[in-house]
Order: sequence, then structure tokens, then C-alpha cells
Amino acid sequence: MASSELEKRPGSVVDPHDEPSVEWGWHGTLPKGTHLGGWFVVLVLFGMLIGNQVGHVEDFYLVIAGVVMAFLLLMSARRRRRARR
Repeated sequence: MASSELEKRPGSVVDPHDEPSVEWGWHGTLPKGTHLGGWFVVLVLFGMLIGNQVGHVEDFYLVIAGVVMAFLLLMSARRRRRARR
């Protein structure tokens, strides 16, 4: 029975052709940066309420988007804190 190259390779080795980032060695996530970026976007959304809007229809969408995003960020932080325990 002929063996192939795929059968000889251990399962934990990542091929650089499949994932090019293996060469420079970073496979992690950026949880703190993601949360800081999310809070920055929430502040920008609420900051856009200040302006020369006349109809204030867009304010409704800005507030809803900001509140939903803040809620999701708080739930993510809560889930992350409980996972450490």
C-alpha cells in the first residue's frame, strides 16, 4: 500500500501554503483592541448626534445602533469575565 505525504504529516503542523501567516507566527486575536475599537465606534455614533440635523430622523437610527452596539460590547465583556472564573 502506497503512503502519501499527507498521511506522514502530523496533525498539529500547519502548512504555510494553507495559512500564510504561519511564517510570521501570529495566530491570536486582539480582544482588548476589539473592545476598545467598539467603544470608540459607540462614541462616534453618539457624537454624530451633535450637528445641524433638521428632521432628527437619523438621530433615531444613530441612537438605536449605538445602544445595540454598547449592549453587545457589555455582554461580550461579561461573557469574557465569566470565562476566566
